[in-house]
Amino acid sequence: SFKSYENTENTSDVNLNKRTKSIYTPLELQFIEMKKQYKDAVLCVECGYKYRFFGEDAEIAAKELNIYCHQDHNFMTASIPTHRLFVHVRRLVAKGYKVGVIKQMETAALKAAGENKSSLFSRKLTALYTKSTLIGEDILWFHTLISLLDDSVGVEEVTTDVPDNYLLCICENGENLKDRKKGDIVIGIMAVQPTTGEVVFDSFRDCASRLELESRVLRLQPVEIILPSTLSDQSEKLINSITSM
Repeated sequence: SFKSYENTENTSDVNLNKRTKSIYTPLELQFIEMKKQYKDAVLCVECGYKYRFFGEDAEIAAKELNIYCHQDHNFMTASIPTHRLFVHVRRLVAKGYKVGVIKQMETAALKAAGENKSSLFSRKLTALYTKSTLIGEDILWFHTLISLLDDSVGVEEVTTDVPDNYLLCICENGENLKDRKKGDIVIGIMAVQPTTGEVVFDSFRDCASRLELESRVLRLQPVEIILPSTLSDQSEKLINSITSM
């Protein structure tokens, strides 16, 4: 449904699902617009007292979280209760997914008292989680809840200790063409651990075997690596070798 909408060019058909010929609901249209901005993320959309997944995101959530997924209007959908949000976010992130949390920007009480009480809730992305960036208000809120209701969630689901989760950025620069052909290169690295604010940085000259780069990557054990758009063959081969393990 999302793909058919994304390819729609005629503005008169913008509210119509070309595949099913049915009208998109206001919430579905809102989701489609948000999904266009965050195509590579699994989106959790706050709807009252639950978070909902739509389309392919719902199918991923059903598979990875072992929850029920069903057809609702134009999209497959699945949902989780609000107080279980971070438990499921952690599970999805652990599986390698980027997860976006989209929250309602107005409360039901304020909306009921306003002039637009019959309109759709305004929503926006408030957090985007990956393995190295699993921090934010949702996590603080979750641990506060656990401290109050420590019997409501299984012990295996609550890990309060913070493991090393470095986000590593690598860049390189061959000072001249001769060095590049030999494989010699100057490499710069910066590793950040968002949960603690720790920063590690270094620059060094490395040979074609990339022994220095390998040593630093293995020592830091990053959970995510950011690479430049162009990377030398030797460095790319090394990174592929390490990440495949």
